Amino acid sequence: MPHINLPDGEPGIIGPLTAYRETEKPLDDLANVLMCGPSSLTRAEREVIATYVSNGNECYFCTNSHAATARHLLGSDCSLMGEILQDVMTVNIDEKLRALLIIAGKVRQNGRLVTDEDVQRARTAGADDKAIHDTVLIAAMFCMFNRYVDGLATWAPRDPEVYEAIGVRIATKGYGSRFRENP
Repeated sequence: MPHINLPDGEPGIIGPLTAYRETEKPLDDLANVLMCGPSSLTRAEREVIATYVSNGNECYFCTNSHAATARHLLGSDCSLMGEILQDVMTVNIDEKLRALLIIAGKVRQNGRLVTDEDVQRARTAGADDKAIHDTVLIAAMFCMFNRYVDGLATWAPRDPEVYEAIGVRIATKGYGSRFRENP
């Protein structure tokens, strides 16, 4: 049961965003710019980072929503999402993404844990300044979103089909109430 009064049936972050429209637009705008806007990272890579951070923060709603989005964007490589969450060090992904996930994981814990060596590893693997910037900001943004969702004890459905629908919607339309069926 949520700690505050939220609209019935609106899961995860959707509940407080719907209840508090004054903060909904800036948060949606930030998510759209960072997750769907210009970047040297693909949308799939950005969703993988969001999922990795949310999983590390044990946020059930965000992990499942963004894993579904990542799987949709990864297409035939959709099984990678589960493998990344099991062990980022052994999964068969390119070294740039692995290095960026290591950075994101450190930001999730404490931004000061990111070292010059971590950044150099990402650069050596092909990451540019934009990729490094976006990785750090995605990790920070999802820490905030995860804490928003869990700090209010929002409702998180257990039906995987709910998350698949959310994932398809985010992958095809982006973030925000204007994309939900009943905004």
